[in-house]
Amino acid sequence: MPRGSPKPTNMKIIDTSIPDVKVFEPDVFGDARGFFMESFNLKRFQEHTGLDVDFVQDNHSKSGRGVLRGLHYQIEQAQGKLVRVTRGKVFDVAVDLRKSSKTFGQWVGEILSAENFYQMWIPSGFAHGFLVLTDDTEFQYKTSGYYAPEHERTIKWDDSDLAIEWPVDGFELRMSEKDKTGTAFANAEYFP
Repeated sequence: MPRGSPKPTNMKIIDTSIPDVKVFEPDVFGDARGFFMESFNLKRFQEHTGLDVDFVQDNHSKSGRGVLRGLHYQIEQAQGKLVRVTRGKVFDVAVDLRKSSKTFGQWVGEILSAENFYQMWIPSGFAHGFLVLTDDTEFQYKTSGYYAPEHERTIKWDDSDLAIEWPVDGFELRMSEKDKTGTAFANAEYFP
């Protein structure tokens, strides 16, 4: 390998309590100059998920501490999402909305940060949301479907049936009106 070339990279896969939701931990190579990492590799993604996903859109948001976004999904033109944080830290949540799934109605949460470099794969058929834990946090994600506002749905972030354990102590929560008034899980539209 020529001097100065990046080393071949691997990606560690961390299973979650919902088998279809995966956390990817990339190899990060750093020295006094900074770091290098491979943030996405289609071949490795396919090997680890068994999926042939075409990502069609990249999104980037910036939020302050205490911002809660979600729980969002599209009932038609459903989106799979590969999410990561490039600055700051969030508590990221996926909720299984697939009626035929053994994990229907269950949720999984993971801390994603610029320090741990974790990425979380959230397949279509899931609602997604996150709580921002630090100031000036930047959140980036790839989607497998285009944004379709007419198909977007929101489940109430603090729905008692879901009982998501958001780490909200010490936070003054900030959210959109849409997120404050989301639908109860019991009344939500689900996937087959």
